[in-house]
Amino acid sequence: MKNLSIKELKVLSDELRSDVVFNVSKTGGHLGSNLGVVELTVALHYIFNTPQDKILWDVGHQSYPHKILTGRRGKMKTLRQTNGLSGFTKRGESEHDSFGTGHSSTTISAGLGMAMGRDLKGRDNNVVAVIGDGAMTAGQAYEAMNNAGYLDTDMIVILNDNKQVSLPTANLDGPTPPVGALSRALSKLQSKRPLRELKEAAKGVTRKIGGSMHRLALKVDEYARGMISGACSTLFEELGFYYIGPVDGHNIDDLVLILKEVKSTRTSGPVLIHVVTEKGHGYPYAERAHDKYHGVVKFDPATGKQFKNVAETKSYTAYFAEALIAEAEADKDVVAIHAAMGGGTGLDHFHHRFPTRCFDVGIAEQHAVTFAAGLACEGLKPFCAIYSSFMQRAYDQVVHDVDLQKLPVRFAMDRAGLMGADGPTHCGAFDVTFMACLPNMIVMAPSDEAELFNMVATAAAIDDRPSCFRYPRGNGIGVSLPPGNKGVPLEVGKGRILREGERVALLGYGSAVQNCLEASTILDKRGLKITVADARFCKPLDIALIRNLAKSHEVLITVEEGSIGGFGSHVVQFLALDGLLDGKLKWRPMVLPDRYIEHGSPLDQLAEAGLTASHIAATVLNLIGTPRETLYWK
Repeated sequence: MKNLSIKELKVLSDELRSDVVFNVSKTGGHLGSNLGVVELTVALHYIFNTPQDKILWDVGHQSYPHKILTGRRGKMKTLRQTNGLSGFTKRGESEHDSFGTGHSSTTISAGLGMAMGRDLKGRDNNVVAVIGDGAMTAGQAYEAMNNAGYLDTDMIVILNDNKQVSLPTANLDGPTPPVGALSRALSKLQSKRPLRELKEAAKGVTRKIGGSMHRLALKVDEYARGMISGACSTLFEELGFYYIGPVDGHNIDDLVLILKEVKSTRTSGPVLIHVVTEKGHGYPYAERAHDKYHGVVKFDPATGKQFKNVAETKSYTAYFAEALIAEAEADKDVVAIHAAMGGGTGLDHFHHRFPTRCFDVGIAEQHAVTFAAGLACEGLKPFCAIYSSFMQRAYDQVVHDVDLQKLPVRFAMDRAGLMGADGPTHCGAFDVTFMACLPNMIVMAPSDEAELFNMVATAAAIDDRPSCFRYPRGNGIGVSLPPGNKGVPLEVGKGRILREGERVALLGYGSAVQNCLEASTILDKRGLKITVADARFCKPLDIALIRNLAKSHEVLITVEEGSIGGFGSHVVQFLALDGLLDGKLKWRPMVLPDRYIEHGSPLDQLAEAGLTASHIAATVLNLIGTPRETLYWK
């Protein structure tokens, strides 16, 4: 593409956009953000030379055009599929993916590190960090810019401003403006046309008269900024960046010209190019949609109609929202917080019902947690709904600001366990491990949707310490729900036995309980009747239940869809201290393997993890001395 003319680059952009629409229509994935960066991606790869030059994409879900242009077009049909391309940038997938960015707001930090590494190694490559689609709301971006301004090394930051400084793009009532003061500031910058014209005049002086007039050009530029911005220049300049923009992100001519000039001007320190794009650009159905087709399932490119499966039950996310609304109806102190994930957490429904009691803080999980802590200090009952993997971003706040102070913040951790097509970046593997080790935290997990309603009610009733509950992606199993969607608070630290048996006891935690029940059915058909128990709580444990299971069975197996160090570790700690491992009891943990499981179908991932019902049944047979091959005998 280096030999193409500007006119041909425009044709390439049109073809690339069509390719993105076609491929995502077959696989599902992030659409709107990728359509918005087509021209920017083309211009970047036209001017810069990857992999020598480093281009980082943040958030990585807007990297589909980049993947197509860097040798992966033929594999796009495998996007987010088992053994296929990742939905994010991934270092192990291509040398052109210089940094993995499945979460948010990290590329300025990583890019600065790469730039300093380049300088220390005496190299001469460029580093470009593209950040946008909500990624500019997290504090790490500003921490990195602050450090970059101080270090004053050459790097380019491209702010992809698609008017979605904070997700989401819509709620139940239609399009929503991005949250935060930064959004308003960028909107003001977008309107400053005279600033752009005077800056171009300054550049023209430099080009026509030469280096001796460089100071004059800078003065003209500085004067232009002073006239329009007043005494204070932009935030980016205060942080030490040379600001260029706003630039039309769909104008190839302007993008190529500016990127070429910035690339050729070395030893200038960090530069920020403010590029304004339209999410969903060039695909009318995405442009008109309330959510700009941010994330889609398979769809018909000709009509934009998505092929959504019709399920008999709702998602756990929807059930959580219904349960929380029921609690809020009964208690005016119940409030909800999410980090730019109103749709993903179901809290857009809560917002629709209680608009003044629902807070979108942007992609700022650290702030969300401490904000919730402040609400708890004032006697409110905050529910902080954050995906399990995103909770990792706010762990110090959970420890210091909430648990240490014993504040009753309730953490609703969606997307717990394996995450299918989103892969290891979004896998909720670690929450039980890092939450259950905290001294004051109550930790629970529902085995079905009715239990989720009850645990929401339980969390609402716990008002002297923090609590959390995890629940998976996917739909409920179809059990009866409590009347009026109002759950009943559970006795804290109390599990339950679901099936009585002998010799072997399966003690499941959370969604894994269903696999335990299925394994029990498999074994029952082969003449082995086993016990299945639902722990409900990881902390505090139901020690009476565990002691009873250990004393009345030969084998005790704990099963969970979480990492080493989680529920099973707490159980064996109790068993050891209680002397229950000193006899003949055989205890075995079944957890996620100590490695990251790549993206794929949920069933493929569960099989790779060894946590299917068949794996559980085979483990039982192995421990009682029966060949596991008997599972396949008729």
